[in-house]
Amino acid sequence: VQLAESGGGLVQPGGSLGLSCAASGLTVSTYAMRWYRQSPGKQRELIATIQTDNVTVYADSVKGRFTISRDNAKNTVSLQMSSLKAEDTAVYYCNAVKWKYSYWGQGTQVTVSS
Repeated sequence: VQLAESGGGLVQPGGSLGLSCAASGLTVSTYAMRWYRQSPGKQRELIATIQTDNVTVYADSVKGRFTISRDNAKNTVSLQMSSLKAEDTAVYYCNAVKWKYSYWGQGTQVTVSS
């Protein structure tokens, strides 16, 4: 099983950025798919979930600014981020969970700075 994040980079405050998580070895439609982020010196934070029934849940810190979605045909999960703030700077991780199984990607850096 592999999860590969892409799309990170440097963006100015107020800007937008889209992340993608490509899965191999599992079918994203059968897993709860999550995005986490971790800033230096902080714990990893769960920010968005899309469940198998397509229900989405967001952390208060990103609600209204971030959107998680799933493309079953491409077997990918995306995170569209807008109105980015400096405090959104972090490494963003994709996570797939089902029963006792949990898989992680390697992470992608997002830096929000002028």
